[in-house]
Amino acid sequence: MNSRIIFTTVATLLLAVLAAPPCQAADLYVGGASVSITPDMPVSLTGQMRTRIARKVESEVTANVLVLESREADKTVDYAVFVSCDVVCIRGGLLEAVRALLKEQQTEIDVKKIILNATHTHTAPTMVEGRYTLPATGIMQPREFVELASKRIADAIVKAWKTKQPASAGWGMGHAVVAENRRALYSNGLARMYGPTNTKEFRGIEGYEDHGLEVLFFWNAKQELIATAINVACPAQAVEGRSAVNADFWHPVREALRAKYGKDLHVLGWAGAAGDQVPRPMYRKKSEERMRTLRGLTLLEEIARRIVVGWEEAYAGACKEKHTDPVLIHKVKTIELPLRIVTEEDYARVSKEVTGYAKDPSKVWIKNWKQSVLDRYELQKSGKAKPYRMELHTLRLGDIAIGTNDFELFNDFGTQMKARSPALQTFVIQLCGAGSYVPNKRATLGGSYSAVIESNIVGHKGGQVLTEQTIESIKELFPPKSK
Repeated sequence: MNSRIIFTTVATLLLAVLAAPPCQAADLYVGGASVSITPDMPVSLTGQMRTRIARKVESEVTANVLVLESREADKTVDYAVFVSCDVVCIRGGLLEAVRALLKEQQTEIDVKKIILNATHTHTAPTMVEGRYTLPATGIMQPREFVELASKRIADAIVKAWKTKQPASAGWGMGHAVVAENRRALYSNGLARMYGPTNTKEFRGIEGYEDHGLEVLFFWNAKQELIATAINVACPAQAVEGRSAVNADFWHPVREALRAKYGKDLHVLGWAGAAGDQVPRPMYRKKSEERMRTLRGLTLLEEIARRIVVGWEEAYAGACKEKHTDPVLIHKVKTIELPLRIVTEEDYARVSKEVTGYAKDPSKVWIKNWKQSVLDRYELQKSGKAKPYRMELHTLRLGDIAIGTNDFELFNDFGTQMKARSPALQTFVIQLCGAGSYVPNKRATLGGSYSAVIESNIVGHKGGQVLTEQTIESIKELFPPKSK
């Protein structure tokens, strides 16, 4: 009996060891590239409910590539390809087009290792056909932009891959007051995105704001800074209503860092869980504007200043701990998330609203947005509705972890991931897919844009499933140390 117990115990331990991911250190190689994806002709902009045609460029929209590879005796152990894109979401077939181009080129890159994320600027080209009523000629059409952007991104990935070099990595944390929760609460228990805060019914701001700045740094063998990734829980929406191409606050951030650390520095903007956040004040608006005026700064410049100050805080610490052989593990898997249920009340309300918008060509965005709810309801009633399938990437780089998601994920979910992660520091990258908001339960009860059925494919229950799946996957990258 004792022998059987001993055998079972040993076998169990052995299986656990074999199931755990390899955690050996290996030499780090890093490659980077940056490329403009700005059209050279007028283009429709996305991110608003109305049609906007941009005929000028205030700042170029770009794609910034970072390749991380671990090698042992000149043999690749694992790798990841990150591409930060100045677009509103990764949709319109952009990711699929990039991967298809790389397959055609027969590169050695496993395309499943490629991660595209959007900075969520609302002044970047439209990527989905039929989203707005557009002129047939004289502008770049959405499919043409996707073709242009995917070609340039694929070429940039190849360039970054071919120029990988021995490097060291560092990670640090600073603070930057960039985001404010954009949902105002009122005495009737309801909430409103961008709701007025100077009324007697106003009772407070709905949720938490994350002012932490998670940063990665990479140096070459000459100790020159070659790349950095900045994770801030805020979308790039400071100038979202303009009718000109603009990369929003990431442009002045890149300009400031390149002016000090070199024009070839690759700067990746990673938006953290920030579906309920915005880079504009919800109250104290006049005093904020006064201080910017006294400093002689625009809103974009002020936000960039704060991010750069927080970045410098992180950099000062990270410089003291550079790692040439950090563990690098990149896991990719597809997970399924439950859809938000369309209720009978939802269906009745939206049906009336769709009828009202159908006669106005200028309201095609809103009409289609609401029609999607009715389409989902029919699939739901027929039993043909399927869970949302999402490609989840989780990574370990030394002591830090990274988790991705497709959505505009409310901040509470990102806070859970960071608080419960076993890593020293955890980066959450949202908008690696087509978007749509995932609200928490509190916001769902409060209602309004971002938390109503039109805004959500996945609801708060699916958001919690995503959170648990992400945390579990990260935990697998950090197996308990044997005593």
